[in-house]
Amino acid sequence: MMSGKLARPPRLSDAVSRQIESWIREMGLAPGTQLPTEKTLCERFGVSRAVVREAISRLRADGCVETRQGAGVFVAQPSVAAAFRLLGDEARSNGEIADIFELRCLVEAGAAELAARRRDDEDLARLSAALEAMDEALLGADGGSENGAQADDAFHVAVAAATGNAQLEHFLVFMGRQFSASRVPTWSAAGLQAGRAAAAQAEHRRIFDAILARDAEGAREAAIAHLSAAAERLGLDRRRP
Repeated sequence: MMSGKLARPPRLSDAVSRQIESWIREMGLAPGTQLPTEKTLCERFGVSRAVVREAISRLRADGCVETRQGAGVFVAQPSVAAAFRLLGDEARSNGEIADIFELRCLVEAGAAELAARRRDDEDLARLSAALEAMDEALLGADGGSENGAQADDAFHVAVAAATGNAQLEHFLVFMGRQFSASRVPTWSAAGLQAGRAAAAQAEHRRIFDAILARDAEGAREAAIAHLSAAAERLGLDRRRP
C-alpha cells in the first residue's frame, strides 16, 4: 500500500507526486495499470483535490502517467523523456521558468521556420485538427480547459512534426509535457472569459497561416511573438535584454 498522510512538506503537490511515483516503482506496476481514483488519493494523503491534480499533472509532465478522458489516470509507457526532468522538484522561480521559455523560443522559432519550408498536406491536416479542437474549447464545451490545453500541446508538436525531424518532434513532446500545466490558466473558464485563450488561438493561427504560405521568416516571427505573449500571460520576468 501507499504510505500514509504527509506531514507538512515544503510543497505538498511535489511530495505527493514523489510518493505516487515511488509507489508505482515499488509495486512494479506495469504500463496501462490504472491508478486509484482522485478521491482515494485525497484520502490517502490527506490533501485536497487541487493538490492531487497538481501532483498528477507533474507526473504526466514527467511521462510517468497518462490521463485518459473519462477513464482516469494510468501508468505510462517508459520513455527517454521520463528519465530527464528539465525542472527540479523544488518550487520553480519566475526566473527559472522564464529561462525555459527562452529555450522554447529558440527551439520553436526554428521549428516553425523549418515547418514552413518542409510541410506537406498531411502536416497541414494535423495542424488544422489541433486548431479546430482549440476552436471548440473556445466555445466553452465540456472539458474545455483540459481539451484546449491538450490541443495546444498537440499544435506545437504538430509544428515540430512538420519539420520532418523526428528528434525535434520528440523534444517538443517532452517540452509539452513539462509545460502542460502552464497552459491550463489560458484555457480555464477564467482564461476564456479574460480573453487569454482567444489571444493564444489568434497567435496559433498566425503561425499556421505562415506555415501554410511557406513563409519561413513569418513563421519564425509568429512563433516568437506567441511565446513572448504566452510568457507575459503567465507574468514571467521579461526584463532581460
